[in-house]
Amino acid sequence: MKEFKGKVAVVTGAASGIGRALALRFARAGMNVVLADVEVGALDEAEREVRAVGGSTLAVRTDVSKARDVEALAKATLDRFGAVHIVCNNAGVSVGGLSWTHTLADWEWVLGVNLWGVIHGVRVFTPILLSQGGAGHIVNTASLAGLLSGPGSSVYNVTKHGVVTLSETLHQELVMLGSPVRVSVLCPGFVSTRIPDAARNRPAELADTAPPLPGAEEMQALGRQLVASGSPPATVADCVFEAIRAERFYILPHPEWKDLIRARMETILAEGNPTPPDVSAIFARVRGE
Repeated sequence: MKEFKGKVAVVTGAASGIGRALALRFARAGMNVVLADVEVGALDEAEREVRAVGGSTLAVRTDVSKARDVEALAKATLDRFGAVHIVCNNAGVSVGGLSWTHTLADWEWVLGVNLWGVIHGVRVFTPILLSQGGAGHIVNTASLAGLLSGPGSSVYNVTKHGVVTLSETLHQELVMLGSPVRVSVLCPGFVSTRIPDAARNRPAELADTAPPLPGAEEMQALGRQLVASGSPPATVADCVFEAIRAERFYILPHPEWKDLIRARMETILAEGNPTPPDVSAIFARVRGE
């Protein structure tokens, strides 16, 4: 896409973090923005903030893990604006722990939001974009966790690897069809968002989580430090906007991690064994040392 003014963007997970920053970036480009999130109070605040930028907005309470909610989001978008041009399947949550300790509820919650949310977005919005016949763009938010496999994040890693391969497959299919609709997958490192507090929106029926392991508090504190020291969401949103303009598939806002991605690929090709990361090196990487 080269022209943005007057076009329509849909952003899930739009009440905070990267999603909110994307909504604001699109509004500043003169787009109409549909904000979707499960957290109603924060969604209303985000809508007011985006409207203050000057764009036309619509806020739709949406649980992306539910197909009917995403279908209703698409209908509300078309009813209000008559079209959609950019879809950002961005909503995400996370839990930490050892792979075998996670409850079924852990898996259902995180897969429901992170992976099924993207699946529903692709299933519902791709036919709409294709039917319009013009330029369009789908951005699926994955993570470096979709290109790496760090310990203590098995549930999150599974969802983000799924988002990457779904996005790659979708891109190839649209190219084969000769469609003007493009796809990008966003794989950021640490971004200063509220994802460490994602449980604030966890459904009561999926509240059952594994008991904390020894040292869990220290690990959680470490995770919060890493997230807090990450990039501002607005910086990532700028990267996404430029990638859409350039029709670039992979969006890696943190190039300092590329050597670890390369090392993983080389280990796979060499049929080697995965090794745990050096935590001190991760801190140094985030600090830019």
